[in-house]
Amino acid sequence: MKTVQRLFGSANSSGAGQFGMIFALVAILVIFSIWDGGTTILPTNVINVFLQYSYILILAIGMVQVIVAGHIDLSVGSIAAFTGIVVAQAMAVWHWAPPAAILLGLVVGAVAGAWQGFWVAFVRVPAFIVTLAGQLIFRGLNQLVGNSNSVPVPNSYQFIGAGFIPDFGPNTGYSNGTLLIGLVVIVIIVWRELRARRRRAKMQADVIPVWGSVVRIVTFSVVTAIVIYEFAAGPAGTSVPIVALILGVLVLLYGFITQNTILGRQIYAVGGNSAAAVLSGVSARRVNFFVMFNMAVLAAVAGMTFIAYANASGPQDGTGWELDAIAAVFVGGAAVSGGIGTVNASIIGGLVMAFLQNGLLLVGAGSSQQQIIRGLVLLAAVGFDVYSKTQGRPSLTGRLLGGLRIPKEPSKAGMPAEEPPASYQDQPKVTLP
Repeated sequence: MKTVQRLFGSANSSGAGQFGMIFALVAILVIFSIWDGGTTILPTNVINVFLQYSYILILAIGMVQVIVAGHIDLSVGSIAAFTGIVVAQAMAVWHWAPPAAILLGLVVGAVAGAWQGFWVAFVRVPAFIVTLAGQLIFRGLNQLVGNSNSVPVPNSYQFIGAGFIPDFGPNTGYSNGTLLIGLVVIVIIVWRELRARRRRAKMQADVIPVWGSVVRIVTFSVVTAIVIYEFAAGPAGTSVPIVALILGVLVLLYGFITQNTILGRQIYAVGGNSAAAVLSGVSARRVNFFVMFNMAVLAAVAGMTFIAYANASGPQDGTGWELDAIAAVFVGGAAVSGGIGTVNASIIGGLVMAFLQNGLLLVGAGSSQQQIIRGLVLLAAVGFDVYSKTQGRPSLTGRLLGGLRIPKEPSKAGMPAEEPPASYQDQPKVTLP
């Protein structure tokens, strides 16, 4: 396990968690591909999965920050539905142009987030209660604004949820634009690895052997190449979905915020030990307000992408979305008590749940069977971690995420900082006499 952590957790702050979850995702794809004769890994099916579950992955980006900070948000589905009906009404009834309607949707999400953030951060009402109330309030507003009816969206807006990047160049049998994106991503993977090695060498910190960096680069490049092939080899007229580009931008943005900014470090600090963070000068109120505000804005984005895919906004939109987003985050390795979790691992956790449901559907499992199996997977993922912690052993998540801890500042110039433990809950319990 130390070897895995060193290869996939030391130089890249999101490596270990991604690596472990990628194994789980690959296992699901292989099992269902054998079971259904290869339908699961057909490019058409992979593209459809991304189109159908993109809004849950967007919600998972915000939900992981909420959970890392030690909270939970039950209102995201209702906020997404309320935003969707407002945006649909703006275009279909008020005849607003799509860009103006999108801006309105972001404002709606921001106002909803500020409302809930105020109660959580300044009035100090538990987020569970605030967002439970928000679930009821925004669901009611959705039905009030739409009069419990479906509202269609114009064709020009549907491109966001069901469109693809345009192709160009000679006919190669693949999407040239998609191949170009894959090449750029692989170049970025190589550049980040080399940059991480230089930075650690400059700090006189431990640097993994060259062969280790080669293994890391090859592993993530191969995964990228497979994904790009699935998008590029789809039916004529398909390529990388527009919503996948939106998701990719959000992952890069929030991955940087959580891992490379002061605010991101403060989110982990508040979630790991709020009292200690406050004594260290961290404004817990500001952190709590941000995570709730940000979650609502991303819920608005998810709602707008969904109505673009569904071609309309309806009164039942968003039902159960919060549970899917929470499941994605926990399957992705977030700790129930807060302080542990990453954006990248949560996205992969969301894909695990998405392909699990998709695979069960392809092999003919009924909706009741799908719900049972997905529930058991979630319970097993979280239960194993909790059991391991109560036995005083490092949890599976803690081991996989050993490289995801935020390092302490070096105490002496030129000396590497020691990695803090995965979580204080992962330490052996001591029984006092």
